[in-house]
This record gives sequence, structure tokens and C-alpha cells, in this order.
Amino acid sequence: MILESLGDVKPPRAPLKLVQYPDPILSEGEVLLRVTRCGVCHTELDEIEGRTPPPHLPVILGHQVVGIVEESSSDFSRPTTTPATTEVVTTGQRVGVAWIASACGHCQYCLSGQENLCPDFQATGRDINGGYAETMKVRADFVHPIPDSISDSEAAPLLCAGAVGYRALKLCNLRDGKSLGLM
Repeated sequence: MILESLGDVKPPRAPLKLVQYPDPILSEGEVLLRVTRCGVCHTELDEIEGRTPPPHLPVILGHQVVGIVEESSSDFSRPTTTPATTEVVTTGQRVGVAWIASACGHCQYCLSGQENLCPDFQATGRDINGGYAETMKVRADFVHPIPDSISDSEAAPLLCAGAVGYRALKLCNLRDGKSLGLM
């Protein structure tokens, strides 16, 4: 489903158009995903109506993506949360793609875990084509392994709303038994 133009989301207008696209061609460090699920977020409305406009049209929306790695541009290892260790992204692996599709990795923001502030930040489904497609390509270092204990349908919304809620919880230093409100 592609977005070709911005405007209100009101009937009879249908802002997304079903088209046939070839599989994307990979660049170095990217993986091709076969999309199995993609959540729907209010951010897509913001994109369609121009509050967070994509830098180019047409674009394929969708930033809560779960898929299977079908192809890799090369053997690629991604950093893990444990310093000096990496994890290999492999064909057949189930992974998720969130809002942050890429960042430079070396500016002060990236080094402090605030990639969303990186000057080279790119958003999934806005700056690069997203998950409202059968296949998509993304940088291998911005995919997230999905544990077997949760389904694709359960995992997809965790890649946006879940991440936002978790970040809010971590930042506010909430004590046990206290409430956290998200808006």
C-alpha cells in the first residue's frame, strides 16, 4: 500500500493505493524481510495528513513490522546490549523493525542511546519504505530479534507503543505500586 499524496483521511478519499512493487534491491548492510505483520499506528495518520510528512512521495507506510529475513546483502553482525559482543542476523530469523530505521551510530546522540535525535535519523515508513508491503529492506543493525514466546500479532505493536511505554517507564524511575500514564 503506497501513499501518493497528503490530505485528510475522510471518506470518500482512500489515501493508500494497492500497487505491485518489485522486491527491493539490497545495499551493503541491509536485509530483505518477508513481512508477516505490520501494526497500524496514529503516526500513519500524521504522515497522511501532513503533520509528519514524508520527505518524498510515493512512500510505503508502516513502522511496527514483524517479518522473516529472506536475504542479506552479506553476513552481518549487529551490536548487542552486552559490550564487545555481536549477534549475527541470519536468513530465516524472525525480526521486528521499529520507527528508527537508521542513524549514524557515531554522533553524541547515537552514542548516548538517543538515536531519534541523530541528524542522520531515518524513520521506517516515512524516510524509507515500511511494512505495508509484502517485502521490505532495512539496515540489519536496526532489526530486533523477536522471541518465540510471543506471536507476530503480539510483537508488532510492541515495536512502537510498547517501546514508547517502556522508555517512559525507564525515564521516570517509577517505584513499585505507582501508576504510569501514557498519552
